[in-house]
Amino acid sequence: MTLPRGKDFLPPWPLRSGHIQTMLSSSGVRRLLLPKAAQTVLQNSQPMVVNGGDGVRLTGAYTMQTAQPQSRGLAVLFHGWEGSVDSTYVLQTGSRLLADGWDVFRLNFRDHGDSHNLNEALFHSCRIDEVVHALNDIAQRFPSRPMVLAGFSLGGNFALRAAMQAPAAKLPLSYALAVCPIIDPGEGLFSLEAQAPWFYQAYFMHKWRRSLQAKQAAFPQHQYFELAELKQNLRGLTASLVARHTDFGSLEAYLDGYSVAGRALEGMHVPCTILTARDDPVIPVAAFERLDLPANVELDISPYGGHCGYIRGWDMTSFTDDYIAARFNAIASA
Repeated sequence: MTLPRGKDFLPPWPLRSGHIQTMLSSSGVRRLLLPKAAQTVLQNSQPMVVNGGDGVRLTGAYTMQTAQPQSRGLAVLFHGWEGSVDSTYVLQTGSRLLADGWDVFRLNFRDHGDSHNLNEALFHSCRIDEVVHALNDIAQRFPSRPMVLAGFSLGGNFALRAAMQAPAAKLPLSYALAVCPIIDPGEGLFSLEAQAPWFYQAYFMHKWRRSLQAKQAAFPQHQYFELAELKQNLRGLTASLVARHTDFGSLEAYLDGYSVAGRALEGMHVPCTILTARDDPVIPVAAFERLDLPANVELDISPYGGHCGYIRGWDMTSFTDDYIAARFNAIASA
């Protein structure tokens, strides 16, 4: 079987800009233009609360496939920072996998989607243990095999870290795929502030501030931030919340806590694929080129695609659907 590669993605000229790809990836325009088939994962989906350990509860949605007499397995999907199980790219990928015969579980991280009221402590990107615990809960509830995982952006970073922990956690994970994952958070934060156009930081900050305000409304007895702190830039607000809500001694220590840069993935035992685009304006490609990876981790750098875009044409469908489905199907057929 010949699997699609990043180099196979050649969008028409107007869509070859990394900025256009990135802006379209989560836009309302894309959601309106997508064919109805891209939202079939919403049909008959079951909302769920899963166990993250130590009293932590995470939300998600499970959809059982009906395309084949027998399921190919269980596919779990992770959204990006301030996304959710209903993000366009998650729905589109989930719908494609459902059509190919996969049962699909879409997981919300803490404080994403409508889950701000479930856990008093704030979300931060080093909360990998609760995500791995939730994956084990999902695997026990839905024991379809193989179990495969795909994540986007920060969700891709979580997917790689979950795969690293899978053997020790006795998580029956067969394969993980990360689309445009955050590799070096310190470098990525600096790039978003200093190199990316201003509207990217403005977009993320608007969504993050809105999320923090929803958290405060859910737990009015707990002060999560000073109003002045919300007016800071990305680095300043991150540093303030790290100091206020974590045991990390510095912003740098926190960012290192979820880094997968350099040799961090050398001990990976679960087969993985990392797909990124050379024109991604959010995650610098240099961090990918410096990775030291074992033979079972595939690094695929495409010339185009932006940040989690890979939009093929004006129907707003994404190359990543075919890419993820082909690799998942190959695992099921092995």
